[in-house]
Amino acid sequence: MSGSDRGGDAIACPTCGEADDLSGNREDELILITCGSCDTRWYRDPRRRCHRCGAGDLYAAPVAVVEKSRGTQLSIVSTTSDYLCWSCDRDLIDAQRQSGTALMPDRLPTN
Repeated sequence: MSGSDRGGDAIACPTCGEADDLSGNREDELILITCGSCDTRWYRDPRRRCHRCGAGDLYAAPVAVVEKSRGTQLSIVSTTSDYLCWSCDRDLIDAQRQSGTALMPDRLPTN
């Protein structure tokens, strides 16, 4: 699967790199974030965007959550959503919608 931005939502201060001592206050559509370590302030747009083209028109595609059950047997235990871009991931979105099934994860459990 491609097109996802998994793990790309980490927030850190652009000045000192602090990731834990941050606070935020919503101001209309944006969030004003303040770093408790260096007092830097910046605005963050919480809306999801494609990490490749920046588009905001995304499709929440179902993705299977797979776990090892017995020996080498794998089982789908639930689903989650991955946000795909209608421009960059159109073929993948069309294939998922046509099949009506969840996409498989990028990595399968090996242990």
